[in-house]
Amino acid sequence: MTAPPAPPLRVGKSAVGVVSILAGAIGTLESVVSPTLPLLQRELSISPAQGALLSIAMLVTGALTAPIAGVLGDRHGGKRVMIWLMVVVSAGGLVSSLAPNLPVLLFGQALEGAMVGAMPLSFILMRKLLPAEESPVAIGVVSGFFVGGGMLGTLIAGPIAEGLSWHWMFAIPTLAVVVATVFVHRVLPDDQPTRSDARIDWPGVALLSGIVLTFMFGLATAPDMGAQPLLLVVAVVLLAAFVTGWIAVERRAASPMFDLRLLARPAIWRSYVLTFAICVGAALSIYLVPQLFAVSGDGYGFGASSTDIGRYLLPAAAMAAISGPLGGLGTRRFGSTAVLAVGIGVMTAGLIGMAFIHTEVWHLVVGKALLSLANGVCITALVIKTATSVDHGSTGTATSLVLVIRVLGFATGAQIGGAVLTAGTPAGSDVPAESAYVAAFVIASVVTALSLFVVRSMSKGVKE
Repeated sequence: MTAPPAPPLRVGKSAVGVVSILAGAIGTLESVVSPTLPLLQRELSISPAQGALLSIAMLVTGALTAPIAGVLGDRHGGKRVMIWLMVVVSAGGLVSSLAPNLPVLLFGQALEGAMVGAMPLSFILMRKLLPAEESPVAIGVVSGFFVGGGMLGTLIAGPIAEGLSWHWMFAIPTLAVVVATVFVHRVLPDDQPTRSDARIDWPGVALLSGIVLTFMFGLATAPDMGAQPLLLVVAVVLLAAFVTGWIAVERRAASPMFDLRLLARPAIWRSYVLTFAICVGAALSIYLVPQLFAVSGDGYGFGASSTDIGRYLLPAAAMAAISGPLGGLGTRRFGSTAVLAVGIGVMTAGLIGMAFIHTEVWHLVVGKALLSLANGVCITALVIKTATSVDHGSTGTATSLVLVIRVLGFATGAQIGGAVLTAGTPAGSDVPAESAYVAAFVIASVVTALSLFVVRSMSKGVKE
């Protein structure tokens, strides 16, 4: 049962500020593993396959936590559930920072994955606590801090791990999360629940878990599927079974975790398709650019150190930080369709530019900065489009699935990038050919450009 929305409270900039700072802190903690994965493999004496498991542990648990957090936030109040989640995240950060081996570190990362659920909760709070005309910009600010925090984590993880130890790269962001959570608890007013049916659809959660895990399994085993086609058959059959079962359960559940009727709305399903496509293109650039900086190939690459790479990515971090507020302002003034069209156009141009022009460091610096800005603007516009296309009682549920799809998109893009570079590495060498980078960037630009066809149809029959 959906309760009528309460009048928005005048919370002021301080409340938006503390939620944004918390988003930045968890974004930082989320991103420290990826740039230091080779170092962690050396320090913990783990294989590349085990390193790959470490790199996706948080993504998997985060994708599973987000829908539950969104439902709980709709039904119990966003602030209360956010505090609970941050306790779990802080515990995970502490476990990770003290981990003596891979199993303990994996457990810590699994706990940290609960942070993904904080994003739909922050969107719930912004819609509840702010007037309608102000909430899009506030959502953009929170999204921008999360993206900016992710870039900050990418920048500082290497220097901290090399200068202190890899334990500190978990400990420092965890301390920031704890401090920000205390401020959220003290500054943010309590919000009233918008749903009275507080039951969680556990069968739906279990089946969605199966979908995510099977999808990740398919990506992880993709390089071996050519030699073992049975793996492909098993992955496809399992995925189809889980999807079919999830749809059947959600249609019949008295209190479903996701109301499938929302998917009948063009604004919702198109937002999900766009989120996946845009994140695939963005993930390819996130994966490829640092490697192109670091590689020293035959006539290409720059042989950059971890510190150099962090410095080169600094402009992209700045662009990511302002992309959320810019996306919120642009959406409020011009509408999400216009913002998405411009953002996707910039992303496509940047990817094509880096594919064929990457002979100087500044070529990649500028291209990556443009991509970070455009990607952040697009994701913000999509989140706002999704959040404002449903009633207040469904905000967390609808936006949480955006985050699940975001995770799947990033995982897909990274896997595609790795597969293309592996296929483009000559026999007897560990350095991919330059043509492999070109091909990967072109694939990313094609996927991104094709999403424009979805954007063109977004406003048909839908009032912006």
